[in-house]
Parts: sequence; C-alpha cells; structure tokens
Amino acid sequence: MYEFLKKQDEEVFDAIEGEEKRQAEGLELIPSENYVSRAVKEAMASSLTNKYSEGYPGKRYYGGQEFTDKVERFAQERAKQLFGAGFANVQPLGGANANIGAYFGLLEPGDTVLGMELSHGGHLTHGHPVTYIAKIFNFVRYGMKDVETGEIDYDALEATAKKERPKIVLAGFSAYPRELDWKRIADIAHGVGAVAMADVAHIAGLIAGGSQKNPFDYGFDVMTTTTHKTLRGPRGGMILVREREDLAKAIDKAIFPGLQGGPHMHQIAAKAVAFKEALAPSFKDYAQQVVANAAAMAEVFKESDVRMITGGTSNHLILADVFGSLGMSGGEAEKLLDEAGITLNKNAIADDTRKPMDPSGIRFGTPAITTRGFSEDDSREVARLMLEVLKTKDAAAAREKIRALAEKHPIPNSFA
Repeated sequence: MYEFLKKQDEEVFDAIEGEEKRQAEGLELIPSENYVSRAVKEAMASSLTNKYSEGYPGKRYYGGQEFTDKVERFAQERAKQLFGAGFANVQPLGGANANIGAYFGLLEPGDTVLGMELSHGGHLTHGHPVTYIAKIFNFVRYGMKDVETGEIDYDALEATAKKERPKIVLAGFSAYPRELDWKRIADIAHGVGAVAMADVAHIAGLIAGGSQKNPFDYGFDVMTTTTHKTLRGPRGGMILVREREDLAKAIDKAIFPGLQGGPHMHQIAAKAVAFKEALAPSFKDYAQQVVANAAAMAEVFKESDVRMITGGTSNHLILADVFGSLGMSGGEAEKLLDEAGITLNKNAIADDTRKPMDPSGIRFGTPAITTRGFSEDDSREVARLMLEVLKTKDAAAAREKIRALAEKHPIPNSFA
C-alpha cells in the first residue's frame, strides 16, 4: 500500500506507517474509536474526493452529478433502514456539525435547550460555556440523581422543562455507561411542546445492532450521530428524523447552505458502505459482543474494588475513578497505559474536584477490541493487565503481554 505516497512524501508516509504499526501492536480502548473495513477505506480514497456536489440529490448546483446522487441516495436509504427513520441527512462532516445543524434547523437565537450536564456524561456540543454555540442558544442542564447507580433525576428534568420551556429536550452522552429512559424523556419533551432529540453518537452501532434501545421506538423526533465509533464507519456525522417532514426540511436547509458548503462525497460513499455492513446479520452479533465485553471488563474492576461511575456499565464504556481508588490522576493513568500499549483517555467524573486536563477518571470501552474478535475472557485479561500496570506503575512488564494479545487478534480487513 501507499506506493505513490512513499515516493512523493516519505515524511507523511513514515508517519502513517508508524500509526498503523501502533494500532496493530497495541489495544485501542477509547470508546469513540474503532476500525473500518478495507472497503470503507477504499471508498474514502476514491475519485469522489475530486467532485463538488453542493445541494442534495436531484437538486445540485453543479453538473456531473449522476454518480454522486446515486452514492448519497444509497447512504440515505441504508441509514433510514438501519434506524427506522423517515428522513436522513448524511452530509454533516462530524458529530458536532450534526448537532449544530440540528440546532440551527430547529431553533432561533436565544431559544432554550435542555441537555445533560457535561460532568455527568454529556458532551461539549450540548451547551458547555466554552463552546461558541452557547453564545447563540440558552442551555440548561440535568444530571444524575445518584452517581453510584447512574440514575438520572427525571423528576428534576421534568421540573426544569416545565420551568424553562425549552424548544429541544436533548438526550445523549459521551461518558455515561447506562441506558436512558427514552420514553420518559420523550414524554417530558412533548409535554412542554419541545422536540425530543437524541445524540446517539456513542451508541449508534449498538442501536443499529439491537443491543441498545432505539429512541425512535419511544417517540423521539430527531437523532444525531457520528458514523464512526460503534457504527464502525468513516469519521463523519448524520441527522435522522423519524417522521416529521417539516423538521427534515428545516434541518436540510440548516446543513446546506446554512452551515456547510459542498459535501465530502468520498466520505458519504464510505458511510454508504459502512451502513451496508451494519445491515448484515453479523453486525447484530458484533453489537451484542461489544456490550458483553464491556460487562466482563467491569467485573474485573469491581472485583478489584475500583470505583466505577454508575457502578458498572450497560453499554460499551466504563468510567473509572482511578484517583479515588488507586491514588493516581486520570492523566497519569492514561500515560502509563499508553506506554504499555493500551490507549484510552483521561476523563472527568461527576463532581470532579480535579482540573479537566488532569481529572480523576479514565474512560475506556470495547468497540475496537471487539472488532478484532476479542471475547469476554480476552476482555477480562485486558482489564487485569490494565490494573497490573496501574497498581505496579510498571508499563514495561505488561508490554509484551499486550503485544501478544494484539498479535493474536489482528485488525481485520473485512467483517463478512
């Protein structure tokens, strides 16, 4: 591979080769990362990257759109089939773009959004004050009633909704290890005349594979998502609307021309390929195994008396309080494990007293190792190796064991 790149730009070639070696010899546990198939990579590297396609299928501003229209329609139809949606916009360049596009389509400046508190598992794009979007719209927040069990304070959520009268009630997360009560949230939203919107970026693949509930089945109006993470596609975003054509039209207009210019057609082609992969029966097995592997890792941490936010996991990720349990910061843990060949990320925990760049917790999950064929026993072994490194602070001793595990489960080129 990369024969032309190697001849033309050896520096970039070397960096890519180094990254491929790092991924092959180590274990990726960042919950928002995964591996794509060779087919998805080929679509990403196709001649579609040469083509401008401003607009939507059948309504483009440039000529020469016969094949781009086909590709985008493939992606739209497959996405709708995966999630039971009436409408799909597959043009967002990422999850943040998808959320912002949905806001622009559904809100006017100054309108209120009720979303999850960042420190309780939400996401920056759900209205954190550091984001520009928080200068445009008014964000109010809800969170967990009990950090140890992960129970959301639904009564407080409902009271806030009745007081603030938001235009959107937003459910979804980036660091919450449990399932939400989608019906309760949808009922609260509709009770105050709000749109029920779910950001399922982390669990989209689990929803598509049937191991997590689909918010559309419980009355949600809009879903936003990334197309990587558990969905195992290229880096990108997507917005789905259950049935309301008025919302779909407003969101389409907000994405283009409101937010983005020409869509990245090579990326959309790769999304279409990934969606077809996710429609295969084997993807359901994958989604089930992701959750089973995460539960197996949580068992090991529980047996070792390491505190986990919400007490464990019901999905693909775990949030562990290493500062409270092991006396080291999340940043120290991330660095140590990186040296051992295990990649995860430091993460704030609920009511964290430490700074965001060196918080109390670590966040890790199983989408990528499950793609490599890891079983529950393999996942327990990974958890034990993690704890060995963290308790002894000796990365070198575990490095060869981790490399051997990685070599036992090479990164696949296809998922058939």
